[in-house]
Amino acid sequence: MIGRLNGLLAIKRAPQILVDCQGVGYEVDVSMSTFYQLPEEGEAVSIWTHLLIKEDHHALVGFYTDQERKLFRLLIKVNGVGPKMALTILSGISETDFAVCIQSSDVSTLMRLPGVGKKTAERLIIEMRDKVEALDADEEFTANSPGGATPHSKNSQKSEAIEALQSLGYKPADATKMINAVVKSTPDSSAESLIKLALQNAIS
Repeated sequence: MIGRLNGLLAIKRAPQILVDCQGVGYEVDVSMSTFYQLPEEGEAVSIWTHLLIKEDHHALVGFYTDQERKLFRLLIKVNGVGPKMALTILSGISETDFAVCIQSSDVSTLMRLPGVGKKTAERLIIEMRDKVEALDADEEFTANSPGGATPHSKNSQKSEAIEALQSLGYKPADATKMINAVVKSTPDSSAESLIKLALQNAIS
């Protein structure tokens, strides 16, 4: 899977760009949130990507931050929300504001987004609440850029630990609470230590 592209921004025509990677041009669909943060044509660019595979074609979707990509991947799992609507949502509202809408059950604001009716807004709130809480607990959700956090930063260790617990079957909200509880007492621990402590607390 193509997870990231590093190259020159050959063409910038919303909502699609062309990234030249050593002579190979990749057409990438992007949200307007990402589009506004891109450099000018001819300049170096680095974007996170998600590969969409359909019966008749493959398509790349690009994101300026990995957190936006994570939110996109969560959105397309919601019943009735496809890639096109997910990009529309990301284009019309910031990640932080979206999280606030979900957590406060703000149906009216979500309905202002193109193509989002009342039923879709209500479904987003129901299906995204726990997932957004998990993302929002990671401070990188509100302040992130490519290469922003170092692999060994406190936020990175915390995020890695939360994702590991989720892979073990814990719900996003539960995993976040478990890690937050141990981070308070051991703020500088590695992801491995945080996971171990959280699991010990869960069975004690």
